[in-house]
Amino acid sequence: MGEPPTSAPTPGRTALPNLWPPGMVSEADCALLWERLRAPFLARLGAHRIDPDAADGLAAVYLPLAAWIAGQRGNAPLVVGINGAQGSGKSTLCDFLAWILEEAHGCRVAVFSIDDLYKTRAERERLAREVHPLLVTRGVPGTHDVALGRATLDALRSAEPHTMTPLPRFDKARDEPAPRAHWPRFQGRPDVVLFEGWCVGTPPQREDALREPVNALERDEDPDGRWRRYVNQRLAEDYAELFRELDRLVLLQVPALASVFEWRTLQERKLAEAGPRYQAMEAAALRRFVLHYERLTLHNLDQLPGRADLVLYLDPQHRFTRVEARR
Repeated sequence: MGEPPTSAPTPGRTALPNLWPPGMVSEADCALLWERLRAPFLARLGAHRIDPDAADGLAAVYLPLAAWIAGQRGNAPLVVGINGAQGSGKSTLCDFLAWILEEAHGCRVAVFSIDDLYKTRAERERLAREVHPLLVTRGVPGTHDVALGRATLDALRSAEPHTMTPLPRFDKARDEPAPRAHWPRFQGRPDVVLFEGWCVGTPPQREDALREPVNALERDEDPDGRWRRYVNQRLAEDYAELFRELDRLVLLQVPALASVFEWRTLQERKLAEAGPRYQAMEAAALRRFVLHYERLTLHNLDQLPGRADLVLYLDPQHRFTRVEARR
């Protein structure tokens, strides 16, 4: 699928939109694979409560992306970082990618999120007392167990055929890590590891960019910049070491910050519908929550398109519009 098309798709075969740079995707191969996977793909969309009318647009990105990832792998597990703002569709993308990689390319795929690495409530309360009160809220760099992330990647890379590697899980309903006995276990060594998160691959900001607050939260609750400087220091140190573990970085590029709140609201509703244990945040609480992410979300929108290996552009209607490749 990585070779340029040698002929037009067979008449009568479903043609997907081609959003990729010239020469990166074989339209004929995509059409063949789409014929085979269309029915289970639509069923999977239903499980995610996604409109089936979105199927062609999503498949036009998901199928070639899976082929691109499969073509990058070597002898060691390929660690692919997936970055995107809140609500951009990272989890959905990873679910489909893992399935397509396994079904169409014979890859064994392990998936986990930086959200699964959040520290315990007690650890964040300690940070709130010792460093800054805003660190009690999970999300920003400094609130994750980075050592656990590195240990998990190391264990997957070095696994033997019968090794069972625990994959971390965080219970957002309890605001605590899930009990280790409930973590899924991956047997053996994967071909591909998908590691997703809103700040995966994010570089630190320059010191002069930290001087002025970007919103009311920073202005009123971090007037001296202590919180944002601590977050930035973590990005420059232990998070940078974690992100050096990535072999490739894929970016879901949102159109603007306004879309993040809208999509995060939808995500919150889906989480609440998925199970009665999760209490959806009210609009005011959600707005405050998103303010914690604003600085680095804007930083990512500016910096990551030039750093990611692939950039998947989204419009305000959450549709993919094009794909750009850096290498």
